[in-house]
Amino acid sequence: GGFSPEALSGRIIDSDAKVVITADEGVRGGRAVPLKKNVDEALTNPEVKTISKVVVLKRTGGNVDWHGHRDVWWHEATAKVSDVCPPEEMKAEDPLFILYTSGSTGKPKGVLHTTGGYLVYAAMTFKY
Repeated sequence: GGFSPEALSGRIIDSDAKVVITADEGVRGGRAVPLKKNVDEALTNPEVKTISKVVVLKRTGGNVDWHGHRDVWWHEATAKVSDVCPPEEMKAEDPLFILYTSGSTGKPKGVLHTTGGYLVYAAMTFKY
């Protein structure tokens, strides 16, 4: 269903994220969930200072507020790039992504997954 604006801003601040990728809306129980609107509201938090771009995937086609200096449509951004992407060499301990706990028992905690460990596990899961 998506995160609340407060939950989003907390995770953005904690991770020092530079980009948010979202959809115009999601659907839960047959109802539209305003994902882009929640991101816009999260970015009004004065402590959120690191976001330079919001990439928006058109899912429902719902109306969204647009900030031309910041917002980018996914389909427009991906139309401009090659289908070929050479791999980038990474060190095993380079960060891959941060996955946050739900925060149901306190402040959400970001668990940093590293490149080597996560990708080795994912490869083994598919192989065996």
